[in-house]
Amino acid sequence: MQKPLKVACVQAAPAFLDLEAGVQKTIALIDEAAANGAQLIAFPETWIPGYPWFLWLDAPAWHMPLVHRYHQNSLVLDSPEARRISDAARQAGIYVVLGHSERVNGSLYIGQWIIDDQGQTVGVRRKLKATHVERTLFGESDGSSLRTFDTPLGVLGALCCWEHLQPLSKYALYAQNEQIHVAAWPSFSAYRQATQALGPEVNIAASRVYAVEGQCFVLAPCAVVSPAMIDLLCDTEAKHSLLQAGGGHARIFGPDGSDLATPLGEHEEGLLYATLDPAALIYAKAAADPVGHYSRPDVTRLMLNRTANSCLVEFSLPSATPAPELEASPGEPAHTSPLIGEV
Repeated sequence: MQKPLKVACVQAAPAFLDLEAGVQKTIALIDEAAANGAQLIAFPETWIPGYPWFLWLDAPAWHMPLVHRYHQNSLVLDSPEARRISDAARQAGIYVVLGHSERVNGSLYIGQWIIDDQGQTVGVRRKLKATHVERTLFGESDGSSLRTFDTPLGVLGALCCWEHLQPLSKYALYAQNEQIHVAAWPSFSAYRQATQALGPEVNIAASRVYAVEGQCFVLAPCAVVSPAMIDLLCDTEAKHSLLQAGGGHARIFGPDGSDLATPLGEHEEGLLYATLDPAALIYAKAAADPVGHYSRPDVTRLMLNRTANSCLVEFSLPSATPAPELEASPGEPAHTSPLIGEV
């Protein structure tokens, strides 16, 4: 990171379960951020087609019709919808980190798509391990998703939601000299009366601590649950008690943990802006660099397997060669090695 950088961080309600409307809203926010001088915009977790809150509200049998809608409205990379988003990034001249539900044939993954200002894909990552009930809908990733991307803006990395409670995953990105981190969150709207773990205080703190631990800038986009989403998902008093409207708590943090943008109200939609000064990285690293002068790799260190795994590995048999003759017993004709399956 060589020079100051203006960034934008999204706090907004998604176009829930509506791929076309989601693409339109995404492009509108990209254009708005670029018009205000931002060079990078970050979107919440599963911004397209919205976070599947129905997973937390009832048994799987109840939400299967919504699962079908969710699948149909998830984003296929290299689809016409995806190309419209990358074209918007190119036309606006802005980098985009887009949280989305990625559809690959019959499976879904919690993804983050990084697009450069020319509309080219810098990288695509997936959430390493879906959280709790998310596992009934989303698959897992592998170590190839724990990487940073060297861009003209700086070294860029990203994680989703409770990946920020995974110390080893965080350290893997710190150790790759991450300078700008996108911490994508859904919203802090569920189970408010049941546990602090899903609320804003704990999870905003997780983003802030990431900035301090990694001595990096953190953009923490966060979605909002709209009243329309409540009407769709909450058909009983019990469900209303589990999920409330609002929950937007987007933030931008400096490498010392300071707030770089004034937060919006939890029901408000808009963009947070901040200018990131690269000098702040040096000041923070001078005090504590846990992957440099403040580390003790002779005592503790991280092992990272970044191999991309596939369920299909193709191979070819070697070219056919004449089978060797086997020595025949006296009185028997010579014969060759049997083929597989011969008896």
